[in-house]
Amino acid sequence: MILLAFVLSFVLLLITALHVYWGIGGVWPGRDAASCAHAVVGFRCVNEMPTPFASFAVAACLGLATLWPLALIGFFASPFPKQGLAATAMLIGLVFLGRGIAGFTPWWRRLAPQQPFARLDSSFYSPLCLLIGLGFAVLAITEFPT
Repeated sequence: MILLAFVLSFVLLLITALHVYWGIGGVWPGRDAASCAHAVVGFRCVNEMPTPFASFAVAACLGLATLWPLALIGFFASPFPKQGLAATAMLIGLVFLGRGIAGFTPWWRRLAPQQPFARLDSSFYSPLCLLIGLGFAVLAITEFPT
């Protein structure tokens, strides 16, 4: 479970860094703000990236989630009881699982049909969310104190 916790944290750290990059004006994987928005936002009629505040807010949430698996395995001291860490890890996992599942629904595709987002979402973003969610759920179940 230690390896799983570190892998989850590392992947989330990369995603956090990407949101910070977008918050400071980065445009990868696009060539400009519009093409980046089409690749990572995907909603109809969105031709610019979200505000820096929005990007930093998501980065802050992801940064906190990055710490959770490490706290759960006791890698560093936490003021929270292990039961609370495990329960919250399960909730984080459910959020990622929900996002991953949503990405494969017709409702989501109608909501976010923009290309290349739709292709990237079904082949990369949603499966990654499912894996992250599953990782959190496994970690929460196996680390829950009995």
